[in-house]
Amino acid sequence: MKLLVFQHVAFEILGTLNPLLKDAGFRIRYVNFGRHPDAEPDIDGYQGIVVLGGPMNVDQVDQHSHLATEVRLLQRAIDRDIPILGICLGAQLIAKALGAKVVPSREKEIGWYEVSPTPEAATDPLLRNFGASEQIFQWHGDTFAIPDGAVRLASSNGCDNQAFRYRDNVYGFQFHMEVDPSLIERWLNIPSHQHELHALKGPPGAEEIRQETERHMQRLSELADQTFRNFVSLFGERQLYRQLPSR
Repeated sequence: MKLLVFQHVAFEILGTLNPLLKDAGFRIRYVNFGRHPDAEPDIDGYQGIVVLGGPMNVDQVDQHSHLATEVRLLQRAIDRDIPILGICLGAQLIAKALGAKVVPSREKEIGWYEVSPTPEAATDPLLRNFGASEQIFQWHGDTFAIPDGAVRLASSNGCDNQAFRYRDNVYGFQFHMEVDPSLIERWLNIPSHQHELHALKGPPGAEEIRQETERHMQRLSELADQTFRNFVSLFGERQLYRQLPSR
């Protein structure tokens, strides 16, 4: 199976999702819109799409023209029933493609935050392994409304909409489950991120994030592995269904 990945900046990557996809036999093609903003990838022949994060707002089309391209491609992929996973900005782009608004969050979440699943998450194919609350890594200032016809799957105190599912194969995660300690450290050393942390004028600072990473990473790694394996299984089940001979 072939997977298309929309990337916006060099430091937002598949992370821990990458080896799971490769072990499952996916052929992964990256479209780096940060380097090639005029790219027009063809989604034909791809069994899935992952849309990664980035620091821009979905409506900054005048500065990042590729955002309009991505929304158009996502609408086409949804119409074609192609499975999609969006992370942070990726989730916001999916929400916009489905007609929902993306606005500044009432609280900028940077660091580790408690995320609580909704009752619907208990039977969701991806999030069914979540406990009553989980500490998950975040780095965002915007939030999406839940699109019409979608199911809200998680929330936090500062951000009501942390995850959603549309139909049975389109997911948006506001949080970052794909991180590991090295990726978090990389983010903490990016000058624009350091400026963003300083602008908060309060916790969490970089050192506090490092300490919380030590406390929470093992559980996040376990949860991410379960969630992403469920994601890979979703692709496999759909592919198997399509390959079954008709009677």
